[in-house]
Amino acid sequence: MQLAFVLVEPKVPENVGAAARALCTMGFGELWLVNSDLHTRPEAHWLAHGSDHILDSARIFPDLAAVRNSVDLLMGTSAKPRHQRQHWHAPGQLREALASKGASVATAALVFGREDRGLSNEELALCDLLTGIPMKVAYPSLNLAQSVMLYAWELSGLAAAAETQTEYADSNRLGALRGRLETLLPELNTPPEGKLSQWVFERLPLLTERDIGFVHTLCSNIERVLVGRKSRTDKPGP
Repeated sequence: MQLAFVLVEPKVPENVGAAARALCTMGFGELWLVNSDLHTRPEAHWLAHGSDHILDSARIFPDLAAVRNSVDLLMGTSAKPRHQRQHWHAPGQLREALASKGASVATAALVFGREDRGLSNEELALCDLLTGIPMKVAYPSLNLAQSVMLYAWELSGLAAAAETQTEYADSNRLGALRGRLETLLPELNTPPEGKLSQWVFERLPLLTERDIGFVHTLCSNIERVLVGRKSRTDKPGP
């Protein structure tokens, strides 16, 4: 699994440089930025300290929707559960969830919001799951680079595991399963805005690698039944 750390419209170049240093220290190398060029500023490189290569190779996206289309699993950071989500993962729980995916997730992205206002509700709605750092204060807040460092430390074992991961068929990945369900559920008279669809897509990121393969098989069986029904319906009468 390739794990990218995404900074959405960061305001302070020093935070970008410090985030790059945190990733390098913990064995990660993918820094993505949304609508920002702060990684090119001298101030960012001042704090990078040996991780300039991460800044130099940072990927830039116009918006979070473009990131969504580039990964199998999108995880948003939030100070508290939001957007009617029932599941909110602390960093340690997030690590367990990612470890259970095996090779079914080729690329995952962990998204950090703006220093002053975080991620918008619309951006959080794009994420498969939400994560946050439990704190002992009423209005929790950490510096952006501190948050990146904490998650990079907690998830550091995944960086080593990615080096030995075997290849996995594209059709069995989590992103492919999401696409199949987005097509299949409406055919079962389950609208995307309905409660069942919301329930399915909220729990989809929680599946283990084995569960993902099982649901792929289930989708294949349902698709065959639907195709059979359509063929019988399309046959001309006697």
